[in-house]
Amino acid sequence: MHYEILIVGGGHGGAQAAIALRQAKYEGSIGVVNAEPEYPYERPPLSKDYFAGDKAFERIMIRPAAFWAERSIEMMLGKRVEAVDPSAHKVTLSDGAAISYGKMIWATGGRPRPLPVAGGNLPGMHVVRTRADVDAMLDGLDDVADIVIVGGGYIGLEAAAVLRKMGKNVTVLEAMDRVLARVAGEPLSRFYEAEHRAHGVDVRLGVEISGIQGEDFVTGVCLADGEVIPAQMVIVGIGIIPAVAPLLTAGAAGGAGVDVDAYCRTSLPDIYAIGDCAAHANDFAGGNVMRVESVQNANDMANAVAKSLTGELTAYHAVPWFWSNQYDLRLQTVGISAGYHTMVLRGDTAARSFSVVYLKAGKVIALDCVNATKDYVQGRVFVTEGLSPTAEQLVDANVPLKELAAVLMAN
Repeated sequence: MHYEILIVGGGHGGAQAAIALRQAKYEGSIGVVNAEPEYPYERPPLSKDYFAGDKAFERIMIRPAAFWAERSIEMMLGKRVEAVDPSAHKVTLSDGAAISYGKMIWATGGRPRPLPVAGGNLPGMHVVRTRADVDAMLDGLDDVADIVIVGGGYIGLEAAAVLRKMGKNVTVLEAMDRVLARVAGEPLSRFYEAEHRAHGVDVRLGVEISGIQGEDFVTGVCLADGEVIPAQMVIVGIGIIPAVAPLLTAGAAGGAGVDVDAYCRTSLPDIYAIGDCAAHANDFAGGNVMRVESVQNANDMANAVAKSLTGELTAYHAVPWFWSNQYDLRLQTVGISAGYHTMVLRGDTAARSFSVVYLKAGKVIALDCVNATKDYVQGRVFVTEGLSPTAEQLVDANVPLKELAAVLMAN
């Protein structure tokens, strides 16, 4: 088999790359190797709407199954690329088949990081990354009363919110001294800790896990201080490991991900990488090399590569944005807050509608907006233009950000 463009990975990035190529009138052959048996679907609802039963799987599919065949995009489902031969422009699949390519887009994302303790592989241990992961949890929920979630990031907190609505006893264990510590400032962390506790979640911070208790099935989580927390289900959400081993083995530059340049090109000829697995110098993080795990990043990288492959060399330059739904709270984030020097709380956390604005060297680099959509929409220009308001100007939530932005840009 040969494809002019071979896409490895059927998540948001891989699917969007194929869509964008056809939208750009690309007429060459396109093949997509997808490790999962399903056609591409949205990932964020896995820990939200799909998990809660509010959306059927058909409603989270990126496109209907017929879409791909109608556009001559060949989907190879349930297959993985095991080896890459960059000099021959060939890959070997998990079933032994060989495929040659003209250009390749690597969009494999990553696999959940396992919990490295004794008992970490017992039945009853779960992760949230694929439809199959969530279906496996749902299949066993009726017989489960006590659930421990390891990791106080977005995935863990979103799952906790859904499970509390189902009436489960939920404990969240976080190794750091606050939830969301890697992605947000302390005011946001403390707000979400309080919200989850108010909803009956047992949130524990600075916790070390020594092992998982059980013989044939999980019965509890053992802490380093000797306590055992009863659990018939454990959900682990402690990050991902980028799925780039075949590229690194083939000689691609990288480590915690595969390195790409401004055009998403790897160091291997005719191979691009996009999405969660692509380590790039992000313009909105001071040029620091990083991986951005978001739908926005995957889609925008895919669009940039599609343009480059259809005659318009395009660098990746897009402001990052994220969102999280927990209970009746809608968190919307724009920008990358890592490395901030100061932050300003805009509004009142007690009102459950506020924003945290992050500044570096006096310029706004990010905003976290909780039930404050106007701040999120109007604050975007502060990040894209690097505006420099004072704390006094930002703190007054009665002054719309668009008015403040107009004043700053006029000066």
